[in-house]
Amino acid sequence: MVLHVRAALAAFAFALIMTISALSPAGADSRAMRLPVQMVKLVAETAAGEKFFSIEVADEPSEQERGLMFREDMPEDRGMLFDLGQTRQASFWMENTPMPLDLLFIGEDGRVRAILPGQPFSRAAISPGVPVRFVLELKQGTSAKNGIAPGDRLRHPVIDAVAGSN
Repeated sequence: MVLHVRAALAAFAFALIMTISALSPAGADSRAMRLPVQMVKLVAETAAGEKFFSIEVADEPSEQERGLMFREDMPEDRGMLFDLGQTRQASFWMENTPMPLDLLFIGEDGRVRAILPGQPFSRAAISPGVPVRFVLELKQGTSAKNGIAPGDRLRHPVIDAVAGSN
């Protein structure tokens, strides 16, 4: 009888440890997609001067579907740029994304059209209501800290290939 109780307690403890580790940040972050960081930094031309960001580029549908899902954290000078392939209405959501984000919606001219917050795990649609070509996801608060505002020009070879040097 005592042996059965010990075995049951051991099985319960193992199941509890496995559940906790699956819910831990390391468990979530291990499922995160990581794309190569671009050699050339993205430059935001703001009223306060140029701000530089290291970015990953999601330009394939499978990459865009996952985006920053499962990422627990990232440096404030890092982001993910989505090239939508054409100018269109865009809508994002934050399902399986534990990190709060700033979503910068960018026109084909490279100018920020809107900056909207992304709340962790939300399935609510995040859309600027205007057609855009690109979306840049940054850690929430990064836009404000760097003085990035609608109308600012973002430069990166991926954006400039569409926007030109305007």
